[in-house]
Amino acid sequence: MAISSLSSLTVAFSSLSFSSHVSSSNKTLYSPWIRHRRTASPLRWNSPTAIASSTTSFPIAAVSGGADVSAEDLEGVNLEKYVKSRLPGGFAAQRLIGTGRRKCAIARVVLQEGTGKFVINYRDAKEYLQGNPLWLQYIKTPLLTLGFESSYDVFVKAQGGGLAGQAQAISLGIARALLKVSQNHRSPLKKEGLLTRDSRIVERKKVGLKKARKAPQFSKR
Repeated sequence: MAISSLSSLTVAFSSLSFSSHVSSSNKTLYSPWIRHRRTASPLRWNSPTAIASSTTSFPIAAVSGGADVSAEDLEGVNLEKYVKSRLPGGFAAQRLIGTGRRKCAIARVVLQEGTGKFVINYRDAKEYLQGNPLWLQYIKTPLLTLGFESSYDVFVKAQGGGLAGQAQAISLGIARALLKVSQNHRSPLKKEGLLTRDSRIVERKKVGLKKARKAPQFSKR
């Protein structure tokens, strides 16, 4: 009985095929127990390599084609070149420069004789400030106070904070730059409060409170 079962096991093992078979296409050994290297396949659209290649090649194709470039992109490029041509050596090399701050915003302002253009971060001021009339009024007030609204072009580098804080920082920067034109401008600018640095900032949150001063609801029991 044991001999018959042993012989049946040997027959069963011999029937199993562990030998590899040769594929007719690429003449390579194949076995289900051998992990083979994947062959090169076309890039999928969702793969990181495909995305990287598409993003790197798109601007070149767009510029070479010419039709895919939007007017806004071209205007932005031309405006940046215009600012750099008007400010040789950059912002720091200019004479009529002023720095304004408000909350977390910092604005470096350069004045040059012109027709009253406002350029903020290489963009038109109306576009940058989203057409908000209050913020646009902030940046125009110093020039309007002295009657120079069409005498100077204003170039600004603004960073930090929000658009409201940046607009007020630009206003202070313009007022300080106008002092370098003439010290006689100090009296009218100071009278309008345009030379005063507004130091108000958000009060910090306190431990145990929900905000700076708001306390959690009191429960007696």
